[in-house]
Amino acid sequence: MRRIFLFLLLSCIGYVGMAQDDIYPAKEYKGLLFITNGTVHVGNGQVLENTTIEVNNGKIVRVGQNIPVPQDDVKVFNAEGKHIYPGLILPLSDIGLKEIGSGVRGSNDYRELGDFNPNIRSLVAYNTASAMINVLKANGILLVNTVPQGGTLSGSSSVVQLDAWNWEDAAYLADGAIHVNIPSFVPARFAPPAAQQEAAKAALEKTEEIKSFFRQAKAYLAADGHDEVNLKFESVKGLFEKRQKLFAHADRVKQILIAVDIAKEFGFELVVAGGSESWQVAPLLKENNVSVILNAAHSLPATEDEDIDQPFKTPALLQKAGVLFALNDDVSNSRYRNLPFNAGTAASYGLSREEALSAITLNAAKILGIAAKTGSIEAGKDANIIISEGDILDMKSSVVTHAFIQGRQVSLENKQTQLNERYLHKYGLK
Repeated sequence: MRRIFLFLLLSCIGYVGMAQDDIYPAKEYKGLLFITNGTVHVGNGQVLENTTIEVNNGKIVRVGQNIPVPQDDVKVFNAEGKHIYPGLILPLSDIGLKEIGSGVRGSNDYRELGDFNPNIRSLVAYNTASAMINVLKANGILLVNTVPQGGTLSGSSSVVQLDAWNWEDAAYLADGAIHVNIPSFVPARFAPPAAQQEAAKAALEKTEEIKSFFRQAKAYLAADGHDEVNLKFESVKGLFEKRQKLFAHADRVKQILIAVDIAKEFGFELVVAGGSESWQVAPLLKENNVSVILNAAHSLPATEDEDIDQPFKTPALLQKAGVLFALNDDVSNSRYRNLPFNAGTAASYGLSREEALSAITLNAAKILGIAAKTGSIEAGKDANIIISEGDILDMKSSVVTHAFIQGRQVSLENKQTQLNERYLHKYGLK
């Protein structure tokens, strides 16, 4: 009887193991690694044909042709006929904070009670075992800025790499930005005409609340000593010291103008998150060194007066104006996996393909404050690299075959690949 029970137990363990994603982070690789003979898209606009990348202990050492490859004690990946890219960066996301959006509260930890919560840290809630992580990696996304939501001041976001045992391992840049939701001047749909005035009044009052908070925080931080520590004020110290950026979630022109006004009053480094109407004030953004992260590339325009394809054209307009911008994917139904294809759409509406690639690699790294470490395939940076059989921006040809985070090869297995294998086996196709 005991033998039967043991057999059944082991069978169940084996079945469960096969049914789950590969959740084991890759082991750190110490030593030399070479990726040879590929077409390297650097991320800064350059494309290098038949190029070799030399990696040592997780860092890129050399990129070029005719780099000698030792015969012993090295890993070599032949990328002949393939394309090599920097790991893609998702600059705004709730990955690791929200697992099942509706009806399962226990799987979600992305929103806090209260209105002003700058002391909330998304990093400590980040779940490294999320089933969504490997799906993103399979589409080339290796770094994510995980963002808290809710209230007026939502808290701080952190950049995480998608191959870790816990949030401490995952942290790539901790608490790099404080997030503020700029109030909207637009009333709810189908609201009566008087609602316009009420919405504007409420938005102005909320704006004054935001400014009042930062004025109090500035005075608190300027004082020599305190009888009691104010965690909310302490948490925005990095904004005043320019160690953090203010990410203002704003789409309409009025919201963007308020965000710029707040940043100018307090000397904050500003990033507009959303920015659907940012193209209308591009010269102002350029003048004030404001960056933009564009959401919802595949969406309807913000207003009925805009061109139907305005969301597709906005990246090119910002590029032409000299505004630093990045692209995002905020569609929760597809769990943000379509980031590279959003860039592909932008490349069909005015951007070059390398400019579109920069918008999800180097530009995103610059905005998030991690460009010294990643975002492009250059010597001295982390070996965050993906290899694709086709154009990473093209949904038809993009097939990511290998991915490396800080030089270690990471698994691309996920629920979709397992289901594919399952039914290929069922119908004798493999």
